Amino acid sequence: MSDSFEEPLGFDLGEPPQPQGEAYRVLARKYRPQTFAELIGQDAMVQTLGNAIRRGRLAHAFLLTGVRGVGKTSTARLIAKALNCIGPDGQGGPTIDPCGVCEPCRAIAEGRHIDVIEMDAASHTGVDDVREIIDASRYAAVSARFKIYIIDEVHMLSKNAFNALLKTLEEPPGHVKFLFATTEVNKVPVTVLSRCQRFDLRRIPADKLAEHFANVSAKEGVEAEPEALGLIARAAEGSARDGLSILDQAIAHAGQEGGGVRADAVRDMLGLSDRSATRDLFAILLAGDATGALASLRRQYDLGVDPLSVLRALLETVHGTTLVKLGAQVEQGQATEEREALAGWAAKLSFAALHRLWQLLLKAHEEVGRAALPIEACEMALLRLIHASTLPDPGELARMIAGGTMPAVNAPAQSASTPAAAPAEAALPATIQAIRDLLDRSGEQALGSKVYHSASVVHLAAPELVLSSARPLNADMVRDLNVELKRLTGRIWKVTTQDAPGAPTLRERDESEAQAKRAEILATPVVKAAFEAFPDAKIEDAEFDRIIANQRSEA
Repeated sequence: MSDSFEEPLGFDLGEPPQPQGEAYRVLARKYRPQTFAELIGQDAMVQTLGNAIRRGRLAHAFLLTGVRGVGKTSTARLIAKALNCIGPDGQGGPTIDPCGVCEPCRAIAEGRHIDVIEMDAASHTGVDDVREIIDASRYAAVSARFKIYIIDEVHMLSKNAFNALLKTLEEPPGHVKFLFATTEVNKVPVTVLSRCQRFDLRRIPADKLAEHFANVSAKEGVEAEPEALGLIARAAEGSARDGLSILDQAIAHAGQEGGGVRADAVRDMLGLSDRSATRDLFAILLAGDATGALASLRRQYDLGVDPLSVLRALLETVHGTTLVKLGAQVEQGQATEEREALAGWAAKLSFAALHRLWQLLLKAHEEVGRAALPIEACEMALLRLIHASTLPDPGELARMIAGGTMPAVNAPAQSASTPAAAPAEAALPATIQAIRDLLDRSGEQALGSKVYHSASVVHLAAPELVLSSARPLNADMVRDLNVELKRLTGRIWKVTTQDAPGAPTLRERDESEAQAKRAEILATPVVKAAFEAFPDAKIEDAEFDRIIANQRSEA
């Protein structure tokens, strides 16, 4: 038997270990700005820093504040590079445009420079942590021009830690710079704020974010619809990091779908309400169609849209309409359909109506956010909006009543100076009752019934009819009246609604007349004598109706 062991018998050792590929870096880290030119939306701060560096007027401590993801930590690292850059030839000085190729620039970018110390105040909150910084700051920098301490979320330091830092922060050694970053500047003691040069980093505008995301998508080799990038930019709420995270998710979703980043996919991914569906719902609400509004809300809910997202989209619509009414600049990338819809609503709605809509929707958003039954709460809120949003302001209504300026019941009386109607217009119905009679005679009893129950006239001068939207109004009635009156009269009618109190409806008029007739009947001597003899007697409604009908026929 041979002593050599030439090959294993029955053992499979498998494949040798393969080298691991480079780990994927998320877009928020991959596209972190490496120069001030790549820092978007913070032009004022960059200009101030550039002037300070060129003139040698460098503060010893900087405080960077702003919402999440606007570039506070990235800006701190860029300042560290700007102060310690030595240029490609090793002879450069502090500059607002660090070269990025010298050893200090590369080491700071990679987070390995010995003289640039980053500390997370969330996990180093105590006075002992600050004492280490104070002790180390006495020693000169090892290889850099300045020793720089970057303290992130500085507001989380304890009170004792802040107190320990005050003296060093006020009179630090010449080779030391402090860079603080925080999202909650109100929690930083005033004694610290007074010792720092403060920069408030702004939220990044949506159009600049969308442009940035388009560049990132192009570098990643991914096609993205402009509308999709606009949705992501709005969802990011001014934060580049949040937006890049959403874009990362959208690209992964597009890979599964086998296409680019599409607006409908982003909308589904974020659970956003479709803008066209929002416009339709808003139009239904303004028309006072309660049934249609609930059906539209349920359609969006069944597609997975959160009720809060629907209310938020409606709030954005009211806000956009108000801005258009004010003549503000139109948002870039806004669809033509949306622009036309906002312009139409801005022309029709008063500022008072828009403010009421805003307050009602804002209250609804708050209620639905803490409701046990969100969709039911949202439905009730929309019904409340339909019934309350278009009511006249109490003060305005009181002034109108006191001044006797309530709208006329039907068409205004023709004055002596008003020319008589042309013969071609003589056949046009001049009252809402005449319109209802015309519809009934032509077989349109259903539409005539809608007119009878809910048509409150603000103005009628055929062929123009303005109905009040100050009460629930069937959304289809206005459209159907335009069509049917044109068909029946041969003239093009303009039937619209207005946010103003109108005359009583035909039904309200008949009920008022019936009540007056009943009171008149009860006041007759014979009826009064009968009730005195029989106190428990009563006249049935049917008998009242019969008496009133007889009186009308005799008249």
